[in-house]
Amino acid sequence: MGEAAKSGGGEAEARRYHIVVSGRVQGVGYRYFTRDVAESLGLTGWVQNLTDGDVELEAFGEKGAIDALIGRLREGPPLAKVTGVEVCPMAAGPAGGGFFIKR
Repeated sequence: MGEAAKSGGGEAEARRYHIVVSGRVQGVGYRYFTRDVAESLGLTGWVQNLTDGDVELEAFGEKGAIDALIGRLREGPPLAKVTGVEVCPMAAGPAGGGFFIKR
């Protein structure tokens, strides 16, 4: 089976997204929540706090898993109050290993 037939362009095609979450998302366990959800969905990437109070992440994996992550990011952990989730697609690039917290 050729590469084009394997990827099929469907739901299983790997995607990479840069995401910025705003609101009360620092000091409430948001990065740990993000890492745990991403790992449970089989995604790779990273998450970090920004100096302006937002949380930034990059996630790589199947579109369905990314969509599920974005849905959970909009909810956040119990003490968070998410006011915005900005999602920007990126070039896929290499997958890397694991999902980790920066800084």
